[in-house]
Amino acid sequence: MLRPTAPRVGLALAGVLLLAYAFVVAPGLRRDPAPAPAPVPPRAVSTADAPTTADPTAGVFPPAGRAFLGVMTDKGPYDLTAVDRFTTAARRAPQVLLFGASWASATFDRSLFDRIADRGMMPMLGWEPWDHTVDEAARRTGLTDRQVDRLRSTQPDYRLDRIARGDFDGYLRSWAEGVRSLGYPIAIRFAHEMNGDWYPWSERANGNHPGDYVRAWRHVHDVFTAAGATDVAWVWSPNARWDKTTAGLGGLYPGDDYVDWVGVTGYYGTGAFTKTYWSFDQIFGPTIAEIRTFTGKPLVVTETGASDVETRKARWIRETFASLPRYRNLIGLIWFEVDKETDWRIADSPAAATAFAASVSGARYDVTWSPATRPRTEADR
Repeated sequence: MLRPTAPRVGLALAGVLLLAYAFVVAPGLRRDPAPAPAPVPPRAVSTADAPTTADPTAGVFPPAGRAFLGVMTDKGPYDLTAVDRFTTAARRAPQVLLFGASWASATFDRSLFDRIADRGMMPMLGWEPWDHTVDEAARRTGLTDRQVDRLRSTQPDYRLDRIARGDFDGYLRSWAEGVRSLGYPIAIRFAHEMNGDWYPWSERANGNHPGDYVRAWRHVHDVFTAAGATDVAWVWSPNARWDKTTAGLGGLYPGDDYVDWVGVTGYYGTGAFTKTYWSFDQIFGPTIAEIRTFTGKPLVVTETGASDVETRKARWIRETFASLPRYRNLIGLIWFEVDKETDWRIADSPAAATAFAASVSGARYDVTWSPATRPRTEADR
């Protein structure tokens, strides 16, 4: 998830775009994975490197009473330098790496998953049914964020009903077969932040209708199941609701039979959360409470970060990690370690790094992932 004033040609294009689409001015929180660099050469794979499926005797990830630490970086598995810098700053290695892939261009590449797994991290694929280059082209015109949102969310080729009726089944099966071949579990965060209006998979955009999201999700899940790609933790991940402009969540939930982890995305210091200090509980609490009215599935903070608004970044980090244990079945947090819109990274802030390292130093985050473990998909008793 992952933007100079354009010349006259760009300004002319902006005018055409503005006439072609209406837009709504509203606050929003968005993070898009950066376009993928050229693929890395695949490593040689030995069948002895990983079992064909997760070993049911090896334990669950994370164990009961523990929580994993995850990270998302600008380049993901294409360049792990940022992961190394994050590890040094946090004084703890992350156990999950989230990276994005756009349906328009991304094909299954085993080497990316293996690079992550070889570093002792569970791969989490942010799988996005759209063409991310539409977003990039719109941003080059100098439009506002909300104008860009309207443009990038209008991609009829990726309407939800097309996914649900099987138009992408060949593409889905190619990924499902690749995932099945890995021999170790991964997580897939499919079509995140669906309760907003800034992606083409939102029911409030792109000509979609109520019920389309659930039908599309279930179809994708069913294709993987039919292909035998069952070693997947499916992650359903809405955006934190900051006001009533974001859609309610109950009608967007595919059901416990189709979801393994529920997630929430939210940031301090951007969009609606900038004018005053917002704690983790204020940003995430209402959304988590709403989620708990319809599911008890394990919960992951699938993206978060803090800007240094009024030098409060370190404070926000300390208070956030102090709050997390109060949320039942919260099993992990993924930090957005990227300099985008603002610098969310801890590696470039000594105060933030110190606060972060102290917060994750305890036994709660002393977690190890291996290809033999299986994702914890049931709530603690």
